[in-house]
Amino acid sequence: MTNKVINRRDALASGMLALIASQAANSRSHAQGTNGKRLVAFLSRSGNTRVLADALAREFEADLFEIRPRDPWPEDYEEMVDWATRIRESDMNLPLAESLGSLSSYQTVFLGFPIWGMAMPSVMTSFLKQHDFSGKTIAPFITHGGYGVGSAIETIRALLPQSGIRAPFILECDQERATLNQLRSWLAGLDKPL
Repeated sequence: MTNKVINRRDALASGMLALIASQAANSRSHAQGTNGKRLVAFLSRSGNTRVLADALAREFEADLFEIRPRDPWPEDYEEMVDWATRIRESDMNLPLAESLGSLSSYQTVFLGFPIWGMAMPSVMTSFLKQHDFSGKTIAPFITHGGYGVGSAIETIRALLPQSGIRAPFILECDQERATLNQLRSWLAGLDKPL
């Protein structure tokens, strides 16, 4: 018998694919809309939201669009948290790396993002402000590190009042802060012999 090591992204992807397969028959009419294409627009820093976005794009044969800021965010997690906090507190509209253009050919938009500081990331807020979602069906999928979705749903409702917003898919994923704290704890005890 062979032991296979499964990483968290593989587990997340297989779990999400099973969930999508079991719910696809019930949700397909909502996801297809009326004669419109589907779009999966997502923001992902650590890769968790990307796994979900890829699975949705495959399942619904949807176009895929990654939302990124024009100026890349810091690679270091703690610097990233500081950056995201500064941006959120300044309430500034961030320039994006790419524009999607018109959403006129899309009936349904799967909208994916992680929660940063109990809120929707400013990058995602900028994306929503730059596009017209009027008359679109919005299906949010949200990842978080253990603190829930915070104010994200209220933000979506406020920014997209002319859209049909569906109940969100919410998934708790590994939190980088917890991972780094566990690493620090291990490093603190490295001088102790076995």
